[in-house]
Amino acid sequence: MPPKDPEPSGSQARRSKPNRTIRRLVIWYRRNAAVTSLVDTATSAAGAAGTVAGSVVSGAGSVAGSVVSGAGSVAGSVLEPLVFDPLRRLQRGLGGPGEENPINDADRLWVAVDGMGGDHAPGPILEGCLQAVERLPLRVRFVAESEPLAAAVAAMDLGEPLDEAIARGLIELVPSGPSVGMNEEATVVRKKRDASINMAMDLVKDGQALAVYSAGNSGAVMASAIFRLGRLKGIDRPAIGALFPTKDPEQQVLVLDVGANMDCKPEWLLQWALLGNIYSRDVLQVGQPRVGLVNIGEEECKGNDLCLRTHPLLAGESRLQFAGNCEGRDILSGAFDVVVCDGFTGNVLLKFLESVGSVLLDVIKAELPRGRRGKVGSAFLIGNLRRIKKRLDHAEHGGALLLGVDGVCVIGHGSSKALSVLSALRLAHSAASHGVMENLHALTRAACG
Repeated sequence: MPPKDPEPSGSQARRSKPNRTIRRLVIWYRRNAAVTSLVDTATSAAGAAGTVAGSVVSGAGSVAGSVVSGAGSVAGSVLEPLVFDPLRRLQRGLGGPGEENPINDADRLWVAVDGMGGDHAPGPILEGCLQAVERLPLRVRFVAESEPLAAAVAAMDLGEPLDEAIARGLIELVPSGPSVGMNEEATVVRKKRDASINMAMDLVKDGQALAVYSAGNSGAVMASAIFRLGRLKGIDRPAIGALFPTKDPEQQVLVLDVGANMDCKPEWLLQWALLGNIYSRDVLQVGQPRVGLVNIGEEECKGNDLCLRTHPLLAGESRLQFAGNCEGRDILSGAFDVVVCDGFTGNVLLKFLESVGSVLLDVIKAELPRGRRGKVGSAFLIGNLRRIKKRLDHAEHGGALLLGVDGVCVIGHGSSKALSVLSALRLAHSAASHGVMENLHALTRAACG
């Protein structure tokens, strides 16, 4: 009998090629920014990633060296073009630095920004505007107090990009008077006539901007919008509408009201449903939006007095596709495109959703296995966990729409920084560029006629 080959020692086994390949793949996956920043929101992205992964695994034993050395080029040519943020679908075809469709300056729309609104204003608000004019076809009239703005520009080293944006005509600075504080009463907007929020609203009213954005005191923003822009005819109370993600990455649901009106009347919810229906149809490009009423059960006989009285109004409105009551578990299911509720309920939903992303990530991290196998598994999961958090992060959605006033108005979160501002300006541009106000005026004219 021929002698048996001696068994490899433990050290030889540890030095075997497959194990080295696996370690290299783990290191590559953890370090390659293009892979870990992918947003898992399209089946095409998943398919492309799967194809690449299959090629890497099948060839790992024989071509590990070439796969590792070419990882950067593979990520750049195949995976990097798939990276986009959750609101990008609202602006399909937009250009930007390095993108296939560069921005045509003739297509840019003016947006007024309240530079003094928010907990961190004006620096991060300006930073977000500088990013927005590079990535979106818009120009910004930035309204702010001169001294705080100059100090913020110096502290954040924004002088050079700001000067360049001004020279290119992308940003125009508009000096304002004392601003409205985050803790001040909403009615103070009547006294501080040259506050940044009032001056930004006036730019829209005078036709010098097509939309306004503010991350300031939401009550003051709403009051200023009503006083300066006015309510649409036939709309008793404006509502704040927020876009929530659903289980379908390509779909969002518009929930309103999320905080403007605590105690409501059935007629108001009907008006908001009509407003949300037009916005969903014109801006989100939903052919026939499905409208739901937030309730504790699907049956029309359930709910509080407000729900019981609102249900027949929605069901009897021929201009809506009323899909019935929407339980809390169905809001993110994708079964509805527009959901209406009183502002108290909507605000609770909004604040709860804001916490889901970070909490979910922490829970999953805590449940991951320990030891060597756990570390390897975590390395491959961390990108997916970040993408989940990204889809649920309120900063990715930027702001909420104030529907029912005579102009496009986006209200940002008080803690907004550059990413939130960029996302909110994308939303403002989307509403302004789709002619939604013309259709809202037509709706209110029909209601009044």
